[in-house]
Amino acid sequence: QVQLVESGGGLVQAGGSLRLSCVASGNILSINTMAWYRQAPGKQRELVATITSGASTNYADSVKGRFTISRDTAKNTVYLQMNSLKPEDAVVYYCYAQIRTMSGYEYQYWGQGTQVTVSS
Repeated sequence: QVQLVESGGGLVQAGGSLRLSCVASGNILSINTMAWYRQAPGKQRELVATITSGASTNYADSVKGRFTISRDTAKNTVYLQMNSLKPEDAVVYYCYAQIRTMSGYEYQYWGQGTQVTVSS
């Protein structure tokens, strides 16, 4: 069993900052790519940022220069530092990870989501 548990969401004023965390736990052999997605009500889930096992990163154009993804391999944790938050960033954020379990197989896992609210 593998779980991804997010934390760090909440209410912030426009222009403020939040830091999301996601910890992977369970039957883990290794973790490949980790990522953050977000989804607004009635819309498709969209990619926010990715980070590979080699720490290469990629960002959606809408968050470049404002958000930073990082990971702590020893802690099986991925972070999303969000600065200069805008009202349009106020959606649910999901953690994603490609995890090779002790079985030797790689699977995709999702967190339960954490709500970010931005007041204008």
